[in-house]
Amino acid sequence: MNNKKSKTNKGKQGNKVVKSRVIKKIVLKNFKRFEKFEVDFDDKINILIGDNESGKSTILQAIDIVLSGSAYKVENIGLENLFNHKAVDDFMNSGDRKYEELPKLLIELYLGEQDDENMNGKNNTKNELCDGLKLICEADDRFSKEVTEILKTQKSIFPFEYYFIRFETFSGEAYKGHREYLKHIVVDNSAMSSEYSMKEYVKNIYNAKLQVTEKLTNQYKYRKLKKIVKNIIFKSLNDRLSEDNYCFALKTSPKSNLETDLTIFENDISIDNKGKGRQCLIKTEMALQGSQGDLDIVLIEEPENHLSHINMQKLINGILKAEDRQIFIATHSDLISSRLDLRKTILLNSSGIKSLQLKDIEEDTARFFMKAPNNNILQFILSKKVILVEGPSEYILMEAMYKKIAGEELSKSDVHIIAVGGIIFKRYLDLAKILNIKTAVITDND
Repeated sequence: MNNKKSKTNKGKQGNKVVKSRVIKKIVLKNFKRFEKFEVDFDDKINILIGDNESGKSTILQAIDIVLSGSAYKVENIGLENLFNHKAVDDFMNSGDRKYEELPKLLIELYLGEQDDENMNGKNNTKNELCDGLKLICEADDRFSKEVTEILKTQKSIFPFEYYFIRFETFSGEAYKGHREYLKHIVVDNSAMSSEYSMKEYVKNIYNAKLQVTEKLTNQYKYRKLKKIVKNIIFKSLNDRLSEDNYCFALKTSPKSNLETDLTIFENDISIDNKGKGRQCLIKTEMALQGSQGDLDIVLIEEPENHLSHINMQKLINGILKAEDRQIFIATHSDLISSRLDLRKTILLNSSGIKSLQLKDIEEDTARFFMKAPNNNILQFILSKKVILVEGPSEYILMEAMYKKIAGEELSKSDVHIIAVGGIIFKRYLDLAKILNIKTAVITDND
């Protein structure tokens, strides 16, 4: 048995309150675009910034999958959509295709101390004694002979069907979705048009706000009310049908229960009938508000969708006030990333697999970007290739100059021009080096 500290959700280091029900680090192997990836997280706010296909949503999805503990969720997405394509192609194009060398998919969440001996151990790639959860997808040894024969075939395809999905704690104990080690919710504002996503959100936020006993009591009362409807509202109709042994009643199947029939109202108007901007704000506010312990982790996808500037400010204020939960945000918004503190950002770029956190670069460079105009930093991060110039004159002339020299428009070459001022080129080059952004500097050296 592991020696555990006193049973609290929060500890203290000096006068600073340290949260324990948080994710400290994620490690990915062969998950979507990441062959190998890891990043440490802030205990309160983590802002994921990057261009399209840089991995922002991938990180949120990885956290959601492991905390959900649902093999059904993995199967519903499809292993072929989750496995890193390069890892699969490299294996299939290798000469011998040995069964023992089949790639594995791995997601590990390293947690603050959860005060649960079933979560503590060294069952992780770091061989660290700590609390954590992980997902493993690997070939099922029960079918090793069948898979070996498949791999011998010249025109075989990758044997996803023979893979086994399992969820484990760092102590090696298996777990499933009904065991929630950390309560979490996904607020996906990029999927507002989906009726299914809205129903899933309502169901999840409802369950997060309830204790188990409350949930069971509500389910019982709801089923009882359906019988009352049958016995009172439909009574006269059913009396006329009784001779034929027929009657009308409300469904009580798993597909028609309290959770599936729920929706959220604001001022007597269903959230479904609100504008998209208001829907985004309601969903996010409900996830951020509430009593301590009803949610530990909030994953927010593109909170800026459909929001006006004023509502964006309201959203930012709500996030800053959410002291009792850890928040992960994937965004393209300058306002959100700067107002929530650039030091909380995790910068990603589709041309590289490394992440950069401003707390990790030189202190004076970090301070500069905290004070610099918002748009330059995000324009730079979201670019594949950049030409840095000193001022507006060079900025105006550069497009014509580039077309004359390169023979094509800047946009066709995926090149972005940013005017930054000659004395601060080094700050951007510090970022370019780590994020693998091709960067050219044009200066008159005066």
